[in-house]
Amino acid sequence: MSSSTESRLTRTSGTTGYTRTRYGTERSAAVLAVRGVQGWRRLRRAVARAARNTAETIAPAGWVVVAVAVVGLGFGLGFGLLEFAVAGGAGLLLLALSFPFLFGARAYQVALRLAHDRVVAGTPVEGALVVTNVGRRTALPGRVDLPVGDGLVDVHVPLLRPGHELSETVVIPTQHRGVITVGPARTVRGDPLGILTREATWQDTHTLYVHPVTTALRSSAAGLIRDLEGSPSRTIVDADFSFHALRPYAPGDSPRQVHWKSTAKTGAMMVRQYEETRRSRMILVLALGADEYADEDEFELAVSATASIGVRGIRDGRDVDVVAGSEIPEFARSRMRTFRTLTTISSRTLLDDLAGIERGENPSRLREVAALASGRHPDASIAFLVCGSAPTPTQLQSAALAFGSEVAVVALVCAPTAAPGIRRLGSMTVISIGLLEDLRQLLARGGQS
Repeated sequence: MSSSTESRLTRTSGTTGYTRTRYGTERSAAVLAVRGVQGWRRLRRAVARAARNTAETIAPAGWVVVAVAVVGLGFGLGFGLLEFAVAGGAGLLLLALSFPFLFGARAYQVALRLAHDRVVAGTPVEGALVVTNVGRRTALPGRVDLPVGDGLVDVHVPLLRPGHELSETVVIPTQHRGVITVGPARTVRGDPLGILTREATWQDTHTLYVHPVTTALRSSAAGLIRDLEGSPSRTIVDADFSFHALRPYAPGDSPRQVHWKSTAKTGAMMVRQYEETRRSRMILVLALGADEYADEDEFELAVSATASIGVRGIRDGRDVDVVAGSEIPEFARSRMRTFRTLTTISSRTLLDDLAGIERGENPSRLREVAALASGRHPDASIAFLVCGSAPTPTQLQSAALAFGSEVAVVALVCAPTAAPGIRRLGSMTVISIGLLEDLRQLLARGGQS
């Protein structure tokens, strides 16, 4: 019995030991396989990174030199052609001499400072580009490329000792309205022959808003806008501030509107009626269709006129809404209508939005935008339809009909070649301006045409 037990114990122990040994071997193989896969991935990433860096470092002229070195040395050494060997050696020597110019690409610290971030079109803006050598060694000459809108400003950086800096004045063109992105700056290090280059990009960017030119208008409490909003509203409502008359009670009338004194005198329930108070909300509808203007000058005049009226209204404390058509994809042109509302929290936000607005090929038309704006703001008191010389009088009247009869509509036709003046077209007032100064004069004249 003892012997049998010992035999079983021995077999069990042997089996257990054998199993543990096999498990440890399988585990080690799995770990090695995982490490092998990870090592291969790291190697592949390193090779890809090296290939990418090499492609970015070698300039087009450098690839020519590399080709000459490889082909020259290959043919020269392989076939004993002395001319090819000399050419290949020369190419290899040029590559070797170009390498030292790549060192210290990150030795520069680049900072950009703008004097202003918002200017009126035509006002020059200067920026200071400061390049500092933050390294511990003298930095070799290089170049800083500064994107300015669609252009590029190149600044040559000479030899800089540690801690020294170069300050270069950069003039930013602002002849035209727009939103200009300045930066990010890019340092470029390379040899004089342009064989090898190394670039480093800095993330510092600035946005410069070039506002449209505006003219100072008189307060909208005077002149044409006052005259157009001076007529009382003829809409009768059940509740407002301006009392109109009494009428007999009808089922559904609010008990709060019952005039109890008149009810006691007549013996019949009487309720108050009110005349709707005209609100001081102004809507400016800016046409954005490329075919709604004869040329770019008309569009710029329209943007300036919109900005001038909108800024005046905001400063007068009015509720001002500036809307324009949004671009519509060609496939949805027949069934989609949309518009864009500009930010009118302050005059600055409005001018910022107008700085970046542009004409489009497929925006919503003037009448469509007017209809959408009228539905969105039924409490408007006056609406300006700002466009170029292309819309016909019929099209202008169609756009004006999008607003209710209680809304005074002004069509502002901007055409540099047109004679300034005011005329009536049905229930609509049409103002034609050739210069921005005409707008100030015509609005100040009041409702006289």
